[in-house]
Amino acid sequence: MSKCLLTVFAAVPAVLIILPLVITLTNSLMSEAEINYSYFSTLTKNLRSGANPDALYHGIKLIPNLATINQYYQVLIHKTQYHFLFWNSVGVVVPIVAGQIAVASMAAYAFAKISFKGRNALFFIYIVVMMMPYQVTLVPNYIIANLLALLDDTMSIILPGVFSAFGVFLLRQYMISIPDAYCESGVVDGANSLQIFLKIVLPMSKAGIASLAILVFIDNWNMVEQPLIFLTDHTKTMLSVYLSTINNNERGIAFAASSISMAPMLLVFLYGENYLVDGIRLSGLKA
Repeated sequence: MSKCLLTVFAAVPAVLIILPLVITLTNSLMSEAEINYSYFSTLTKNLRSGANPDALYHGIKLIPNLATINQYYQVLIHKTQYHFLFWNSVGVVVPIVAGQIAVASMAAYAFAKISFKGRNALFFIYIVVMMMPYQVTLVPNYIIANLLALLDDTMSIILPGVFSAFGVFLLRQYMISIPDAYCESGVVDGANSLQIFLKIVLPMSKAGIASLAILVFIDNWNMVEQPLIFLTDHTKTMLSVYLSTINNNERGIAFAASSISMAPMLLVFLYGENYLVDGIRLSGLKA
């Protein structure tokens, strides 16, 4: 009986979480006319009739009467703007992921395996910075980007993303779980700190690095504030910004573009799900 109750309690939030995804996918297969009729015609009619607010969306369908891929044709073939924005997003997110892994892994190794004066105090500062909302550091980042003449350049987004405190925190927690005996055996064999890092610690941190790559990719693929503020040239903006600028006459295209935009994140997550779970689980073994 208890297992059935736990299953029900787990199923309800799971359905609520996955419902927006299902709505996006099914509506992307509807025609523009069906979307307008199903949602906005019904809503307008109920509002004009003074219906109960709880019943305003009565009659909305999630399953299309006649499935069509015309929305996908418009996004992938007819509207070439989508392709440019997609590769703009790739050109920003991939360097952030690669750069943050490189920087965070080296910094995490220093915090986890090398003793130096002020190590704990410096790591505490990292944690404080990590806990700050992005909006708090947005103005300082803008000022620095302006001083470096990086405004309207993708480097104004890439550099803050590369030097993020989150990656250092996650990998540091993971590397602490690696027994010091491995590093000590490397010292006995005559290896220096760089060799220990490259040949012992880094290979043993693959799960942590993979989980970091997945989390950083998903987080930055959906960024909106940074390109809106740092990039004024519309040819350099990202796909996530494009989705918010689709007008009311292209609701079907908005659903199709959103579905395609989710595809890279879903593929990355499904491919690295085991690494993500292991990396997060092992990174919390020691504080």
